[in-house]
Amino acid sequence: MELEIRTAIESDLPALLDIYNHEVLHGISTLDLHPKTMEEWRLWFFSHNRDNHPLLTALAGGIPAGYASLSPYREKEAYKSTAELSVYVAPAFRRMGIARALMERILEEARLDPRTHLVVSVITSGNEASIRLHRDFGFTYCGTVPEAGMKFGVFQSIDSFYLLV
Repeated sequence: MELEIRTAIESDLPALLDIYNHEVLHGISTLDLHPKTMEEWRLWFFSHNRDNHPLLTALAGGIPAGYASLSPYREKEAYKSTAELSVYVAPAFRRMGIARALMERILEEARLDPRTHLVVSVITSGNEASIRLHRDFGFTYCGTVPEAGMKFGVFQSIDSFYLLV
């Protein structure tokens, strides 16, 4: 499988939205409860690839298979040097090393940007593949917020991880 990772472009939007909304509807990787609309997704898209907030698309054989983003951690100005990492891969492309390739590239971008000091990830507890991936890249566990949200009728806890870049 030929894998290309590049800066996301506007024509990627429908595929990236499908990848995310699949998790909204079927997974616990996000605690969003309702699928995003294209309008909401477009706003999210245009908040990236500026400042220290890259958005990357992974293309497997030319097909958008996943994405990684660094987003603002919080809106307060003091947090500008902290970015929150997200990595999503379409179900048909999982267990092929795409998440690992995306993670490697987005962290490389973070390290090259002097505006980024800290990368954080909030992972739904029990998502062992994501936790293992973060640990493989040197992220440090810093705590669990128990039963922080409810999805699919079950309280979900969240684990926080950080990496100084």
